[in-house]
Amino acid sequence: MTVLIGVRQWVAPTNTALPPMRILGIDPGSQRTGVGVIETDAQGNARHIFHAAINLLANDSFALRLKQIFDEIGAVIEAHQPTEVAIERVFMAKNADSALKLGQARGAAICAVVHRNLSVAEYAPKEIKQAVVGGGAADKSQIQHMVGVLLQLPGKLQADAADALAIALTHAHTRATTQRIGIPRTAWRRRR
Repeated sequence: MTVLIGVRQWVAPTNTALPPMRILGIDPGSQRTGVGVIETDAQGNARHIFHAAINLLANDSFALRLKQIFDEIGAVIEAHQPTEVAIERVFMAKNADSALKLGQARGAAICAVVHRNLSVAEYAPKEIKQAVVGGGAADKSQIQHMVGVLLQLPGKLQADAADALAIALTHAHTRATTQRIGIPRTAWRRRR
């Protein structure tokens, strides 16, 4: 199919098969960081690989908690070998101190990813909720439920791990959509 857009011509790609992906989703936090790994096939179907909540040691200094995030995300990357990584973008926290700590936790997670030569895609909380639940105002329990349904997981997921899997699912959906409509990889949301 050929569509004329202004004076440019856009040709829809004929090959809609997608390369398999293994995606690590990260839900950063200063007390608990969620991680989730999914794998997609050529048809875009997602399969659960791994999920966990990294409970940060409350008695440790904040610097040691950041190191724990860096080390444990590094261990997840080494164990599960993701090809792509997605993380939740910072949102407005309750106060300035919370926002700073969340930003530092994100920084530790991003450094762990980039240290292993992977790029990071970022998604706003509203984008994640829309992609997984269908509405940007979804609450935690709705996300937990839909992630469980989409990945066919029994029982109720821990909230941070469910959020991490939701981030990975959002990236898989976004990547598949952009590839199907012919947006080049260089235009994907990514950060190095």
